[in-house]
Amino acid sequence: MKKIFKIERIATIFLIMVIALSSCTKDLDITPQDDQDLLGEDFFKNETAYKELLAGVYANLSLTGIDGPESSNIQGLDAGTSQFGRVLLYLQTLSADEMIWSYENDPGTREIQRNIWNADDPIILGMFGRSHVTIAFANNFLRETTDAKLAERNVSAATKTEIVAFRAEARLLRAMSYYYMMDLFGQANFATENDAINAKPQTYNRKQLFDFVESELITIEADLKAPLQNQHGRADKGVAWMILAKMYLNAEVYIGESKYTECITVCKEIIAGGYTLATSYAHNFMADNDVNSAKNEIIFPLISDGTFTQNYGPTTVMVNGEVGSLEANGAALGVGAGGWGGALRVRKQFALLFNDGIYNNDTRNTLISGTRSIEITDISDKDQGYIIEKYSNDKSTGGFGADQTFVDTDFPLFRLADVYLMYAEAQLRGGTGATTANVENYINSLRSRANNPQNNLTIADITLSFILDERSRELHWEAHRRQDLIRFGKFTGGSYNWAWKGNGTNGIALPAHMKLYPIPSASLASNPNLTQNAGY
Repeated sequence: MKKIFKIERIATIFLIMVIALSSCTKDLDITPQDDQDLLGEDFFKNETAYKELLAGVYANLSLTGIDGPESSNIQGLDAGTSQFGRVLLYLQTLSADEMIWSYENDPGTREIQRNIWNADDPIILGMFGRSHVTIAFANNFLRETTDAKLAERNVSAATKTEIVAFRAEARLLRAMSYYYMMDLFGQANFATENDAINAKPQTYNRKQLFDFVESELITIEADLKAPLQNQHGRADKGVAWMILAKMYLNAEVYIGESKYTECITVCKEIIAGGYTLATSYAHNFMADNDVNSAKNEIIFPLISDGTFTQNYGPTTVMVNGEVGSLEANGAALGVGAGGWGGALRVRKQFALLFNDGIYNNDTRNTLISGTRSIEITDISDKDQGYIIEKYSNDKSTGGFGADQTFVDTDFPLFRLADVYLMYAEAQLRGGTGATTANVENYINSLRSRANNPQNNLTIADITLSFILDERSRELHWEAHRRQDLIRFGKFTGGSYNWAWKGNGTNGIALPAHMKLYPIPSASLASNPNLTQNAGY
């Protein structure tokens, strides 16, 4: 069982979230399915309520409802198209060159993986809605923990001290949601705890979101716990630094300004924070990645627990989806032998990254080719294309997770390996403050762990093109690829095509406006302050 908050309280926590939603998300045209009033003053008589309310903010990153994995606490959003990690995976990975989903009758998936989406895509609405719900929950927590309210309730000095860090965590989760809105949509409904609850929110554009998130993360840093000192699954300084580093690396995309030196500075803070690479690459993607050697590499996980918090999140989807239609390899992965019958495969262009002989023994290469063709000419033919076994429901010490469908494997949203690669890329792009020796050491440490014999690269070997490919080899299926391809100028246009890009078997050019997703039609209808992104 994942040791984050008291799991047995999760139903109460999610009911609390529903009430927060009722009062805070009028702008989404999304309403809760339960209108119990649990946030009366009686609730706060027990001072543990504040930690439970914070747990509700975190829970929105993993759960979708209180009545099991099929439920959704948001009317208008289906559980399968609004689980935060899953829709993030779809928008960042399924839209790019690493993954194919076989069952195109699943709402929204066909459009995302063929790059033919529109403003009515339910996955796009799911991401927009679920992220704004996190913002609403965070705002609600902050409203309930003001100095005035704590004094009115005669909260103890010890709890007040704890709440300082709690408030910083809530602000960080809100900032992270705005970061993803900036990256995916370029704008967001914007509100803080200081805004009137029932007012139509203003909207922030990319520059405004960038400035707010940057300022917010810098402001709260002092109140966050040091890296690796918080409970599993809770945010600390390292998470704030990670979001800043990714913002600075992508700043030319977001605001047209180079911030590679700032990226290096923050990467150095993360690296000095005590994180270490897992002894085995596979440990990062196993059922016990909260306690094995990955616990010091994973900077922030999305919690998955096969017993107490069952949901169709990214790791459950990927482990079951990795089971081939021909191979029935699910038992070795800790799920049913047949899994989901070939739901997921990889695109040719990703498989070719491991095609060179030096990658045959690379531990990051978990491709299974067998008698399969590398080509996928018919997406519905589950026997075409290679499969992969990156994620599992196995434990590093033997045995499996508690359930054979809902896995215990946390999703590594941020981890140290990404920091090493960002440090190197920022230096290559002209950032100052990095050293050649460190670039070489960080890259070679990843390749040494992967058992790659070419682990003695020098700075002459480490080009930007190499970094892009190495990011895919190291970070595939971790919800980074779309962002990476955009930064390298390869997502839109026709300089780099992949299978089914733009709905062409061999790929076709995408128009430039597809670097952003459209604002969902339902969100536009509910808040006239939003404007549709160009091209949609």
